[in-house]
Amino acid sequence: MIHLPNDDHTCGWYQALPDAPGKPQLKGEEYADYVVLGAGFAGLAMARRLAVLSPESRIVLIDAQRIGQGASGRNSGFVIDLPHKFALEHPDPAHKQKLLSLNRSAISQLSRLVKQYGIDCQWSAVGKYQGAVGARGEAYLDHFEHLMTDLGEPFEHVGGAELATVLGTNYYSRAIYTPGGYLMQPAALVRGLGDSLPENVTVFENSPIRSLRKAGDNWVLQGDHGVVNTPELLLGTSIFTREFGYLKNRLLPVMTFASWTRPLTDAEMQRYGGQLNWGLTPADHAGTTLRMTADRRILIRNTYKHVPKYGASISDAVRQQIHNDHRQVFQARYSELAEVPFTHTWGGVYAISRNFTNFFGQLDDGVYASACDNGVGAAWGTISGTLLADYVMGASSTALTDIRQVTGMPSLNPPEPFLGLGVRSRIQLAKWQSRSEL
Repeated sequence: MIHLPNDDHTCGWYQALPDAPGKPQLKGEEYADYVVLGAGFAGLAMARRLAVLSPESRIVLIDAQRIGQGASGRNSGFVIDLPHKFALEHPDPAHKQKLLSLNRSAISQLSRLVKQYGIDCQWSAVGKYQGAVGARGEAYLDHFEHLMTDLGEPFEHVGGAELATVLGTNYYSRAIYTPGGYLMQPAALVRGLGDSLPENVTVFENSPIRSLRKAGDNWVLQGDHGVVNTPELLLGTSIFTREFGYLKNRLLPVMTFASWTRPLTDAEMQRYGGQLNWGLTPADHAGTTLRMTADRRILIRNTYKHVPKYGASISDAVRQQIHNDHRQVFQARYSELAEVPFTHTWGGVYAISRNFTNFFGQLDDGVYASACDNGVGAAWGTISGTLLADYVMGASSTALTDIRQVTGMPSLNPPEPFLGLGVRSRIQLAKWQSRSEL
């Protein structure tokens, strides 16, 4: 049995989009030279690159939901250039430089596409802040400074008073600003990328694939109302790759949650007193991510859950408790806006591995994947999807060499129930340790 995303329908980014006509569902029997499964950042990049490299081929892109409804449209709207979290701790400077180059290639690619197709997604080169609340966060911030110095990347110290003029709150003691990151509206960007694919890409939405089998030289993807046959299958399915029998017991499904307000009124903006269009990630990884969007919404993101059945693992009661917790976080920072309600609270699932390693390459005869983004899906999905298509088509480049050198096999997980107990315990411990930074 294949467990499907089962995402909630309360993602603020997606709900803020104007209505748009959907793509057709998969019906009947289809044949394609290449099939890409999953229309997130990785899958969209795979399909686009295949179409460019082989304009005479028929490429089919399939998603279980509408484009933008899944994980790629549910993040906090950062496109990060720096090696992220544990990747920044890697002992080999050359490894980190390759990650940096790959991420920046993705940003350049997305920037070009946003401009070329006029994608209205609040795309902006404003960098990001890494913020500390108290002593624990400041210790992490000091460590981050050392890592940035070793990497040779520019950064700026921002004191509490100066930071408050940006954030509209004096809750944070200080921050480090890095200039290379971008902000965007993720669901709008993903939808725009889907709407601008080359003509030789056929897209099927709301078309979950229930089974995958080999028949002669072809792979057969069985949906609810149709089937697709292809000799070459590219999986942009991230955590769901394991549902098709690949990378089983190597990927951990984790969901993180966000809430946001309605757009602030003019009077509320006066009380807020900060700037528009900035993003802050926590110095302590288990802390709170904070955004003020270009359209005046304040977004809070924290709370992590182990979700072995993805969205089906989260009940309405759990989501309401997360909503309530986010309210406390919001009011601690913006007490003068305590009456401003949240309009949406949502979760998004992603894949992590115990050794923080991304998979890239061939899984089976005619089956390829980029999987396990470890929480940096926008940049990594874009560049890994693009380069996976190059790999399938036999192209060569420095970037392709680099990505093969910085990826590998995610490590095996302990069996259940030990895995679930361990992950839940680790999440609870991190939450308790980081409580001062929430």
